[in-house]
Amino acid sequence: MNAVQFNNISKQYRLGTIGTGTLSHDLNRWWARMQGKEDPFLKIGQVSNDLSRNDSMYVWALRNINLGVDAGEVVGIIGKNGAGKSTLLKILSRITAPTTGEITGRGRIASLLEVGTGFHPEMTGRENVYMNGSIMGMRKKEIASKFDEIVSFAGVEKYIDTPVKRYSSGMLVRLGFAVAAHLEPEILVVDEVLAVGDAEFQKKCLGKMESISRGEGRTIFFVSHNMAAVDTLCKKAVVLDQGEIKFEGNVKDGIGFYLNNSTHAGGSIIDGITFCHSDILIDRILINNSEQNIIQLNPETHALEISVKGQLKAAKKMAMEVRFYDKWRSLQALYSPGHLHGKLYTFPEGNFEWTETIHLPTNMTSGEFYLDLDITQPNIEVFMFLPKHIKLTVQGITGVTGLEFQQENCGLLMLE
Repeated sequence: MNAVQFNNISKQYRLGTIGTGTLSHDLNRWWARMQGKEDPFLKIGQVSNDLSRNDSMYVWALRNINLGVDAGEVVGIIGKNGAGKSTLLKILSRITAPTTGEITGRGRIASLLEVGTGFHPEMTGRENVYMNGSIMGMRKKEIASKFDEIVSFAGVEKYIDTPVKRYSSGMLVRLGFAVAAHLEPEILVVDEVLAVGDAEFQKKCLGKMESISRGEGRTIFFVSHNMAAVDTLCKKAVVLDQGEIKFEGNVKDGIGFYLNNSTHAGGSIIDGITFCHSDILIDRILINNSEQNIIQLNPETHALEISVKGQLKAAKKMAMEVRFYDKWRSLQALYSPGHLHGKLYTFPEGNFEWTETIHLPTNMTSGEFYLDLDITQPNIEVFMFLPKHIKLTVQGITGVTGLEFQQENCGLLMLE
């Protein structure tokens, strides 16, 4: 029997300004439209536009979602930004209503969709715990029996009688997750908010979700861009793209489907790349003087040489940014001399060739990695000339010492 069943769920949003700000103005606008007159609240120079007849002013966040989830099942909802993941969870959590279709669910639902979900900022942590439990239909005695466990898990014992408006975002997430996980909901809904927590807390959360799904048979909907976490926790994956389900099935197959549709793994680096900005045209990209995706490194220098050739319609100051990802597309290292150190190059109008040498860190061993390249102009804009990750097979990284990461204030890893 399904714990949750989505039946033909669609959600449409209207773009732009919906109301004028007051009921009287909205009524006057409606009456003018009924009489075929111009909108009385148009700004000077603004053209009248009947939004109700303009399909371009509406967007479908979800289209015809049909999905059944069994009790005790852990489902990973994955997809690009804007794919409809959060909208789906908001409909499930009754935060918003679907435009069409219906959802049937069995049991209490606890949701953690954004930092501070369900918390009143003026109330203390203790008061918010009891309030959330009451909203879920629990008695005061039931909440009290779980209270110490919740506070201990969140690690906010010292601040439990402080108004939550003074909590950091990390503290809010810790307490919010602890409440949602410990007050025994039959269905737990968790969005990307766990990314706010530190690595230790994320590990605790994953362990807790695994125990309540397998040990207690509760259903979990988990949205994350961390494919390693999805693979560890979930057995089933649903891939959303432009509001539609593109894949439903085994989690490893689902992750593979999602990653393969966001990765360029052609026979050569430049193959399939189409980039042309109004001022920049990229002709060729070479790595270690080769267009092949299999990279042979010198074990002594441990260096990767990237060369970009193209044309400029006007002289520019630019820098190159390189990001390295692991097989889960988690960022492992960042080389960004322009943004982090103000290292810019001035190129004249016409043809240009630009070469950077990067030393890979020791913990990036032989295997498959994914590479992103950007042309950057600090404080102006970023030109991404590779639309998808480049898949590289690196060989020869053995026995190299003395190359380490440096932690930057931005929270990313800098390659030196």
